[in-house]
Amino acid sequence: MTRPSPSRRRRGSHAYRDGLHAEKLALSFLTEQGFSAFAQRLKTPHGEIDLIVGNDDWLIAVEVKYRQRSADCAYALTTRQSQRLLAAFSYVLECYPHWQKPNTRFDVILTDHAQHIRHIEDALRLM
Repeated sequence: MTRPSPSRRRRGSHAYRDGLHAEKLALSFLTEQGFSAFAQRLKTPHGEIDLIVGNDDWLIAVEVKYRQRSADCAYALTTRQSQRLLAAFSYVLECYPHWQKPNTRFDVILTDHAQHIRHIEDALRLM
């Protein structure tokens, strides 16, 4: 088995760090809107959900995408990934009944190097 080159490991390390920072920005943005964090980086058999937030009316799963340029963010979520995320959210709804709210949705938050935030509500239903 070959090991990744040092430059590839460095890029992976930067991407991981940028992803964590983007998730913190997204959580701060959602908290300012009155949502509380239920989970971060929640692992399920179907994949990981970046954030689960809620308020009295909503339980929202959030996929956070970071790209250097905001124009690249819109293309960051593939159809296959969307299907995996919906399966993961269904699993969460089954396994965490105490989180149930009257409404659920899956949002996407896009961030870029300039820390612009674009919040797409109910994004997976729109695809």
